[in-house]
Amino acid sequence: MIRMSKLADYGVVIMATMARERQPLDATVNARDLSEKAHIPLPTVGKILKALCRGGLLVSHRGPRGGYALARLASEITVLDIISILDGPVGLTDCTVAPLGACEMEATCPVRSPWHMINRRVLDALRGLTLHEMIDSTNILDKRP
Repeated sequence: MIRMSKLADYGVVIMATMARERQPLDATVNARDLSEKAHIPLPTVGKILKALCRGGLLVSHRGPRGGYALARLASEITVLDIISILDGPVGLTDCTVAPLGACEMEATCPVRSPWHMINRRVLDALRGLTLHEMIDSTNILDKRP
């Protein structure tokens, strides 16, 4: 089974929760409120929020009305952006993310090129799905190829 980490899954849920609030771009929400709304443990929410800040998808604001806000519009943030920050490069096999020569079968692998093609298509799908589309799920099934 091909699967992203639970942390990346939670990251998408947290970002969707923030975007769903439909607040102004600079409006903040604190970790405790996000934890309650997303039903994710507070320590996990805090870890994810810090990583997403470091990755440039969120900005943090200090003070009594502090918290976190989206750094860009939901329509400008892709699912690939979120997953890549939390899980690293997306690759279905080691050879699709490792540098050349990292796999001992590289020179003789009969399926290396197809795996790269499949990986590109998965990346394109994740890159083509925005956070805005994730919260507007009424259209997602209509966009299947």
